[in-house]
Amino acid sequence: MSPIVLSQPSAVETWREAVQAVDAAPGHEAHNVMLCVDDPTTGAQFADPRVALVDEFLRRHDKSVRTISNTIFPESLYRRHGAPEFFDAFHNKVLPTVRKSERWSGYYFERMTDWPNAPMGNPLWDIVTRMRDPAVRSNNKFELALFDPARDSTRSPYGGQCLSFLSFKLLPGSPKKVALTAIYRNHYYIEKLLGNLIGLGQLMAFVAKETEQEVGPLTVISSHAIIDLPKTTCGGATTRTDLAALLTGYDALPAAPDQANSANGSVASGSSAAVGARP
Repeated sequence: MSPIVLSQPSAVETWREAVQAVDAAPGHEAHNVMLCVDDPTTGAQFADPRVALVDEFLRRHDKSVRTISNTIFPESLYRRHGAPEFFDAFHNKVLPTVRKSERWSGYYFERMTDWPNAPMGNPLWDIVTRMRDPAVRSNNKFELALFDPARDSTRSPYGGQCLSFLSFKLLPGSPKKVALTAIYRNHYYIEKLLGNLIGLGQLMAFVAKETEQEVGPLTVISSHAIIDLPKTTCGGATTRTDLAALLTGYDALPAAPDQANSANGSVASGSSAAVGARP
């Protein structure tokens, strides 16, 4: 099976086209889906009507776009405290209230900023400090592992991390641009993808600001992607009809400025079997 390769200008347009492409695949799932986002900070505001529509849908199923994005980057905490102070605020105040177990809190930001034997004990801040250092001449040596064999290699098919690896790059220019490649072992495109794209864009904006660079492109590789039907804590479930209504409502919204170039995007997939397929 050929991989799906998709390129779009913004986070929310990437979500829409990715859902359509994977939904058209057999069983509404695909392997090795590559999503390329020109500017992941565009189409990523919670006030954007398209983002708000998806968020309203998820809230009816006890989820939210912001909750998902916060697992990758707690933007409001960063705005309130700044760096590096917000690291302590996260670990000392936020983490104790959200931790699910000693193995896994559900927050990728925890592993990004606290890893045994990592430089400074904080791999993310180590990346920032090395990017700042003029003596560091490499532009492609800023890797961050999130999969931990000691904690994540279990026999259970459920739970654990889905985001496995982050690779930052500095692209040529003055200033340089921060690019990011994120690899997911498993990816729920309805419940998680939009929040993931927004959180990754916020993470990139943080690194760019702290290193006085600009935000560059985001690439997400979903080694397994699925069009999930989120369940509620009360036992309810999304139906295919619900999903079709969400996508129909999305497509009925007025075009936003970042959609102007979306016709230049390309998707190596298509089928009339997909719910909400664009005409």
